[in-house]
Amino acid sequence: MTNKKSQFSGKILLVDDDPGLLRLLSIRLRAEGYDVEAVESAHNALAVLNRFSPDLVITDLRMDKMDGIGLLKELQTRSPGLRVVIITAHGTIPDAVTATQHGAFGFLTKPIDKDELMTLVERALKVSGSVDVDEDWASAIITRNQAMKEVIQQAKMVAATDARVLITGESGTGKELLAQAIHKASDRRNKPFVAINCSAMAENLLESELFGHEKGAFTGATRSHEGLFQAAEGGTLMLDEIGDMPMRLQVKLLRVLQESQVRPVGSTEALDIDVRVISATHRDLQELMGQGRFREDLYYRLNVVNIRLPALDDRREDIPMLVAHFLQQISRESDQERKVYAPEAVEMLVTAE
Repeated sequence: MTNKKSQFSGKILLVDDDPGLLRLLSIRLRAEGYDVEAVESAHNALAVLNRFSPDLVITDLRMDKMDGIGLLKELQTRSPGLRVVIITAHGTIPDAVTATQHGAFGFLTKPIDKDELMTLVERALKVSGSVDVDEDWASAIITRNQAMKEVIQQAKMVAATDARVLITGESGTGKELLAQAIHKASDRRNKPFVAINCSAMAENLLESELFGHEKGAFTGATRSHEGLFQAAEGGTLMLDEIGDMPMRLQVKLLRVLQESQVRPVGSTEALDIDVRVISATHRDLQELMGQGRFREDLYYRLNVVNIRLPALDDRREDIPMLVAHFLQQISRESDQERKVYAPEAVEMLVTAE
């Protein structure tokens, strides 16, 4: 048997409550060079997800407590971009078809044909949400906190897709750094990354910055101006503090996302765009929607994948590392001797109530 590890290596999580089938599939896949973790329930699969970080999940459809469809939906939330293959008996093929409509990569029918298994696994791994990226793609994010590491893993998975991402979390938690990391880990990394703070400028200026304007579109428009959607063509546009965007511009943004076209202010011509949008906010958008200050249809366009960053208060073990990093940065920027910090001061930061 030819070992295909060098060409199709990957980590596969098998989920099936039939120990015999689980053992058979494990043997077949390991013989082909794959790294396999085998568990007998959906709950066990979710328990090992972060530790094992699979590139592909193969799960039985019919299982007690949580079935394959339930596992598929949970994986879509926790690891966007992760490919899932459903195993089904012949009598439940309609259910398997439904699963593919809900995002499953494909399905296998029992008894499982070995060649069909290997072909589907190879196809799935070629387009898996887990991709090879430069090791430094997330180097700007300084952490040893487990919750942050899980966020970074989620970011890596979603980076392999073109799904829009909404990053939420308190101010100062690193939302723009995470957006940049997603861009660096994506196929768009060689194209522009452009960020704009939607709360930092007046409505008319924000409209012009985002969508551009034609010469003479308004008083003072002495020349045409290319908007950030055009400037980010082929790349990523980050809309920071999206919760502060005025309602009128929310309507225009929604149209851009629906049509993949942008119309500069004062122009009658719409321009095609290819831009991935990542938005971020420290506000509660659900609350803003309830107050009529944020459009529900725009929320669901932006919130295809949600990544919530933990507050610094929940990752205090990172504080000494962050203090050292910022002191080094200050020293480098001011061209001064590297500063040191008093251990008592850092201890106070870490333990303060």
